[in-house]
This record gives sequence, C-alpha cells and structure tokens, in this order.
Amino acid sequence: METDVKSILSECGFSFKKQLGQNFITDKNLLSSIVALSGAEEGDTVVEIGCGAGTLTRALAQKVKRVISFEVDKTLAPVLQRTLAGLENVEVVFKDFLKVDMPEFESGLKDYVVVANLPYYVTTPLIMKLIESSEKCKGLCVMVQEEVADRLCAKAGTADYGAITAMVALRAECAVVKRVPRTLFTPRPNVDSAVVKFTFGKGIEVADKALYKKVVHAAFGSRRKTLENNLVNSFGFSRQKAQEILTECRIDLKARGETLTPKQFAELAKIISEYK
Repeated sequence: METDVKSILSECGFSFKKQLGQNFITDKNLLSSIVALSGAEEGDTVVEIGCGAGTLTRALAQKVKRVISFEVDKTLAPVLQRTLAGLENVEVVFKDFLKVDMPEFESGLKDYVVVANLPYYVTTPLIMKLIESSEKCKGLCVMVQEEVADRLCAKAGTADYGAITAMVALRAECAVVKRVPRTLFTPRPNVDSAVVKFTFGKGIEVADKALYKKVVHAAFGSRRKTLENNLVNSFGFSRQKAQEILTECRIDLKARGETLTPKQFAELAKIISEYK
C-alpha cells in the first residue's frame, strides 16, 4: 500500500529541525534508483544512517534481508511506526551513529552495506568514521551535497581535490553515480545533491595509516604553500632533509600538495618513515 508520507508527517505533528539537516526523500523513482545503485542484494544486511521518515528504509527493506537504521530524532518514532508498518526486517536505533562503538557494533555482523541520505552537517565525519573505523563494511552508497560529492571523487590537481579525497582512497574507489536536483526533497534544500558509491577493497596499500594521514593533512594544511614548506612545518624537518625526501620521491621541489595522487602520498609516507 502506497503511503502519503507528507500527510503522515502532518498528522503526527512533526516539525522539521533545520539543525539536523532534515531533508526527506519522497520521490518513489529516486528511492528505487538509490536502492538499485547501491548494489545491495537480497541476502544483505544494510545499515542506514539517518532514517528520516523511513521512505528509503522501506525501499531497502523490500529488497534486502535486514535493515538497521540509525536516527537521532526521537520525535520521528510515531511517523516511523506508520511508514514502516508491516516490515519485520527493520530495526530502528535511536542513536547518533557517530557515537557508536564500531568494534562492538560490528561484533554481531558478518558484513554489511551502508546506504543513506546523509544529513549534510555530518557528512564528512560519518564517511571518515566508516573509512577509518569499520572492518566489515563492504560497500557504501550515500546521498550527499553535490559539492561534497565532487570533492570526494576529485582527481589530483583539481580545485575540488583535498584531504578527504586522499583519505577515502585508503579504503575505496568512489564515483558520482547520480545527480539529484533539490526539487526532489521535502523540505527543499538550498543546494543540489548527488549519490556517491564507494567500492571497498580497491584502496591503496600503506604500511602506516597514521603516518599517511599525517602526511596528507600536512600537505593540505596550507594549500598555498609548497609541499616542501608544509613538510618542514609539520614534521620539523630541515629544509635540506625535506628536499632530499621529495627528490627521492621524484616530486618537484615547487610542487603543492594538491598535485599528488593518493599513491604518491603513500610513497611519500613510506620514504618519510625511513628518514625518521
């Protein structure tokens, strides 16, 4: 039975909370498209972050074995009781996913796929939590603000390329798989969105992830400065040592951080570890 989500929200007296970035999807074609693009299969467990009115939750539950959906706004409980009625494979957890202990959460799971319409204000920390802390996440497909999507998938040497791009490369390859106009959300946000799909298991190999992270953040710490200057400032190297490291990595001494690919950052981290 098709449900009029907007009517249910009204009948339950629900008020949108701007501070929680609540922009719900009600377009059924878009919901079906996200489920298909996610690659989630019949036997999968899907973790959803930001249940909202439960429209994507329902679409997922009709396709996969189990859905675990996290939601911070407890006032959505009566709405979800109606929109998710009749679904026995959905568990709604009223908790901030950023506060979830990942080893504890994953201890009861074999593996899972994350599919979500992420709240804009926590997009980056949520993605980085999964990139850095998850062990059993095998795929990630999320709706994010369009400019964030472009940064996540940017190529080295472009204006959108940044630290988050290089950090994501540790675990996955990602691509924008769908552009979504703001008109398909309730209420309508001020920006357009995009669906980004991350393919886990296709990341780069690094011996020391913590050092790689430090190198990446040093490189982008001051984008206007050369990589040489950022290495001197962040690692305390002498200028001569910084130049020796860059020369060994075959990196131009005048290069800036945004010109290096993730693989070059990995090589740079490896060489730095040998100099320390």
